[in-house]
Amino acid sequence: MLYSFVRIAAATPTIRVADCDFNAGQIIALIKKAAHENVRLICMPELCITGCTCGDLFLQKTLIKNAAKALNYIVSETKDCNVVAVAGLPFEIDGKLYNVAAVFCRGEILGIVPKAFLKVDDLRYFSPAPEDCLVFECEDIPEFKFSVEIGEDLNAAGKATIIANISAGCEVVGKADYRRAFALGQSRQRICAYLIATAGYGESTTDMVFSGHNLICENGAKIAESLPFGDGWAVSEVDLQAVNHSRKNTQFLTPRQNFYRSITFSSGAGEGRPLLRKISPLPFIPEEGCGERCEEILNIQAHGLMKRLEHTGAHAVLGISGGLDSCLALLVTARAYDKLNMQKSGIIAVTMPCFGTTERTKSNAHKLCEALGIPCREIDITETVRQHLRDISHPETLHDVTYENAQARIRTLVLMDLANKQTGIVIGSGNLSEIALGWATYNGDHISMYNVNASVPKTLVCRIVQHVAQSQKSLSPSLTSVLEDILSTPISPELLPPKNGEIMQHTEKIVGAYELHDFFLYHFLRFGREPSQILELAKIAFNEDDNFEPPVEVCQARSNNKYPPEEIERRLKQFFSRFFSQQFKRNCMPDGPKIGSVSLSPRGSFHMPSDASNFEKCSTFL
Repeated sequence: MLYSFVRIAAATPTIRVADCDFNAGQIIALIKKAAHENVRLICMPELCITGCTCGDLFLQKTLIKNAAKALNYIVSETKDCNVVAVAGLPFEIDGKLYNVAAVFCRGEILGIVPKAFLKVDDLRYFSPAPEDCLVFECEDIPEFKFSVEIGEDLNAAGKATIIANISAGCEVVGKADYRRAFALGQSRQRICAYLIATAGYGESTTDMVFSGHNLICENGAKIAESLPFGDGWAVSEVDLQAVNHSRKNTQFLTPRQNFYRSITFSSGAGEGRPLLRKISPLPFIPEEGCGERCEEILNIQAHGLMKRLEHTGAHAVLGISGGLDSCLALLVTARAYDKLNMQKSGIIAVTMPCFGTTERTKSNAHKLCEALGIPCREIDITETVRQHLRDISHPETLHDVTYENAQARIRTLVLMDLANKQTGIVIGSGNLSEIALGWATYNGDHISMYNVNASVPKTLVCRIVQHVAQSQKSLSPSLTSVLEDILSTPISPELLPPKNGEIMQHTEKIVGAYELHDFFLYHFLRFGREPSQILELAKIAFNEDDNFEPPVEVCQARSNNKYPPEEIERRLKQFFSRFFSQQFKRNCMPDGPKIGSVSLSPRGSFHMPSDASNFEKCSTFL
């Protein structure tokens, strides 16, 4: 069910100035290529049927008649092509000449869009058109609505999810960078897919040179580009579900409801075609600038904690297990203390070994504190938990949820009481992925006075710790060494006794791979996708060869994993089952810094009743 992904193209034909017959042939070839490649919308440059550099030839009746004739020929020759095409030409209406974009599909001209805002030189030939707007709406794909702008018009209706800008600007130094920034900015500001098709080298004449630099952007991100002086062919799918969902959550967007006219058309939905667009299996981890993003997140976390520490005048109290989450929480706390010019010796770090603790994790807890210059206190809670189990008449040999949660709650009790004794606040470490799955002990590790990891998913926790390990390699080899060992340690709550000193309880064998759950969470909350669509995207992301080039040294090379479709579907059902049944934990979760667009805090980021019906019970689930 990938109907919301619509393939579009920005293409530059090779033309000859004022040779409409030749240009028509080139345009037809591009439209047929687009149809063959399952493109639903192809846009070509301003005045491409004649060329934009015709000068006073635009005043000649012969050229104008040839352009109209060429348009009719193009429309006729592409009537069997299941694609909407946009091409520019000079067009005479009631004795006035306009610079227009013709929109046509399957042998029918759907509409003529005239240019409204003209440069001084253009006024020599063309008349400015009334500022009006057409929205072309697809009957087969409801999200597929597009408008056309010519050059500087920027007058498309807010209803359009795709805005096609056909232009004919010449190339000068710095123009390509400006064009990229412009397209990115327009797609971000107007919350849409924004396409730019520009004139190519065939128009280069006299003093001007054209490059065929074409772009497709979506919600502030570039998804396709034909570089200047390249092949002039930019093609990709735009995610209209993402556009629409972003608009629903943005109140400042006000569609120009009274300023457009709708024209409907039919274009096959194109189900079953493979996506050109790469689907990242690690959507929370950026493909570019990952190190800078990690630093930004660390600073957000640290500054949030700094405010809480300043406001309460308290010390930070942390439980350190030797695992990834508490490791990141301690790194953040150390950074906060450094920025506040406070002695890190004031941080109260406690490791609390019990039945499931291995020597490896306990040793790493001590080594991590030592590398950061933080005292580490060890409080063995084994006898306390045994006494508690005896008090509630629970046999120690029965390794059920009571046995496990007793350890987690005793650890929280110790931290809370230490915080009272030392005038401190307990810093939580549970990550966003665990919060989504409810993988936390209620009134155990679920509770703290401030959780620095509350909106950091597990895959990103791995990447941030990896970033710190890399950045400290020359500055603090001991810190890098312990961080690398923590990264390579199996993820586990360590609540069941080890066997031969090895961890026996592997979280990802119980609930599934965190990279799968993070993928589900991202697409469910960020774009409001249906479970069936999430399933299809996950199959693509985790199974297609060469679909994704992972960031350098992603934790444990997780992004290279592949999962059979039945495993993905099983884990997706598990995700929704846990997500819906565990909302009551999220509705009373502690404060924590929001670091991205996906957060589960009940205080503004995410609102959901604790007892909503599970999606798994809905007939539309999969």
